[in-house]
Amino acid sequence: MTGFTRLCSLADLPENLRGACVAIGNFDGLHRGHQSIVAALRARAEAADVPALMLTFEPHPRDVFAPAPFMFRLTQGDAKARLAQAMGLDGIIILPFDKAFSQNEAEVFVETMLVEQLGVRSVIVGADFHFGRQRRGTPAFLRAAGERLGFDVEILDLMDESDEPISSSRIRAALSEGAVTAANRLLGYHWFFEGCVVKGDQRGRELGFPTANTMTPAGFQLAQGVYAVRARLGDRLLDGVAAYGKPMFDNQLPPFETHLFDFDEDIYGQTLAVALVGHIRGQEVFSGLDELMAAMDRDASKARDLLANATPVSPVDARLGFFA
Repeated sequence: MTGFTRLCSLADLPENLRGACVAIGNFDGLHRGHQSIVAALRARAEAADVPALMLTFEPHPRDVFAPAPFMFRLTQGDAKARLAQAMGLDGIIILPFDKAFSQNEAEVFVETMLVEQLGVRSVIVGADFHFGRQRRGTPAFLRAAGERLGFDVEILDLMDESDEPISSSRIRAALSEGAVTAANRLLGYHWFFEGCVVKGDQRGRELGFPTANTMTPAGFQLAQGVYAVRARLGDRLLDGVAAYGKPMFDNQLPPFETHLFDFDEDIYGQTLAVALVGHIRGQEVFSGLDELMAAMDRDASKARDLLANATPVSPVDARLGFFA
């Protein structure tokens, strides 16, 4: 995975990335359905001996038009870039999306961005992809434009799992119910997120379980409960047990609290990436601190058992760096 390029503007496109095969979409989660698009993209690019690029957008268009951020995002821009690199792409272009951008006519998007600036050789999109003002740019529109302007267009259907399409909304629903194993199976990797470690209320330290607290983004809808997690701090991998939500205390906008096993360092201000390995239990209210501490001991023991047997679910998962 050498030579991966991340861009936020087409004006910065290196000459060696012009003429690429390009997959276009929001790709929230980059799940197995999206990965089928990436696989087709790589095969086409390798056959033509040209780069393979992903073109996506941040923030998610639905958040731009909502009165406030509301969508439970599976992958923010940094995570999308990490996944695109793990999938063997040559680069990712994350274009800033706002209301002004949304008013670009579909013809402008194709003729200016795809043809003039990217010089695309071919484009791959999912069957549900739309673009341009009033979503006039349909897959059929894109195919007709490609025939007129000299680039190929491939349109792929969604992948199915248990007679249902694999979709970002289905994965969000699984995570909001604490169904980590099901979500990871649909994703094709252990779901992860990252954040800056901030100072909390120190209650975990007082109970003998110091935690690394990361604030959660707007729209975060992971089921409140306790999880077995694998954390990445720089180049180090650390196992832990994490809690989201505080039913016995103030439960407003709770941070994600990770107790890292056999670890006692000051890491405030550092970025911690956390992958969910398993769901241990939902949130419970205990009669007192003694009962709470006993439950925390049981949770830690279960987490260690789950983590001892954890393995990557795919080559992409292995390349994400949460497994030695």
